[in-house]
Amino acid sequence: MDTQLREITADDEPSVAAYVAVDDAARLADGPWWPQLTVFRQTMEMRHGFDGEPGRYFLVESGGEAVGRLAVHLPMRDNLDLSWIELAVHPDHRRRGIGSAAMDQAYDLLRDLGRSKVGWFGWDGEQTSGFAAARGSETKSVAVCRRQHLHELEPGLADALYAEALPHAAAYELVRVAGRMPDELMTPFLAAVAAINDAPRDALEYEDEVFSPERTREFEDAQEAGGHRLYRVLARVRGADEFGGVTSVSVDGETSTHGHQLDTSVVRAHRGHRLGLLLKSDMMRWMAEEEPRLEYLDTFNAESNDHMVGVNERLGYRVMARELQYQDSLA
Repeated sequence: MDTQLREITADDEPSVAAYVAVDDAARLADGPWWPQLTVFRQTMEMRHGFDGEPGRYFLVESGGEAVGRLAVHLPMRDNLDLSWIELAVHPDHRRRGIGSAAMDQAYDLLRDLGRSKVGWFGWDGEQTSGFAAARGSETKSVAVCRRQHLHELEPGLADALYAEALPHAAAYELVRVAGRMPDELMTPFLAAVAAINDAPRDALEYEDEVFSPERTREFEDAQEAGGHRLYRVLARVRGADEFGGVTSVSVDGETSTHGHQLDTSVVRAHRGHRLGLLLKSDMMRWMAEEEPRLEYLDTFNAESNDHMVGVNERLGYRVMARELQYQDSLA
């Protein structure tokens, strides 16, 4: 049977529901521990994206039936040659060439849009590695998802780690920001956020991300529209208009039980003061106060990022899965 991509919009409720149903079937087969996608969450993603850059979304259809789902993401602020694909095929329809046909059509679309590189990823397993081998794609990086089960942590862990890090960071004071970043903090905040560009990329090829006030506001708008509650902790140099580091958490407002530990970055000139441990342990303390229903946080790190992996493991994060990441040329 022919495989076709059919683009859908957020206003097409039956198609969004079909997209979510396929996603959930794939989730149960490949990573049942991952939070279930809901129609609301997918609709908000299609309207606002993660950071104000919504992608394009497709049902993979064969014989008139939705057998997969595919999303295309096109950076528009930087990395204008790059693109990303998210693909999932329903477990009942795998090993029939459907995924490859869908991917080929997506690659053609991206070429028409002027993109020369495409990245894609999947949980470590035969469904990903076998598919990649059949396409001749090589793993360019491995990200590891770790989860922090907040109610299973040793009592007092956050306070103990905070107290351990504090003497090394006497030159800094912590600033907590819930929701939108105040205008008066934006410039030093952006300098701290940009330090994430120092994170390991392994063999993935992409330019440094460019952070601006407009990008920050678009991210905040998208998070708010999607019902997420955003928290940031910053380490400010005492007596100066400068931040040495920042960490961010987004809590899913639809459930209030699940959240994501987003980027943590420390400016190169401020490393060696345990700021990563200080920031993240204080975030744990804050979440205990502000989000009592929160049960777990998920975070991703490059497998090669030894330093941040070490910090996260001390904070009680435990490995859930490895994510294999690929990047192909569209030339």
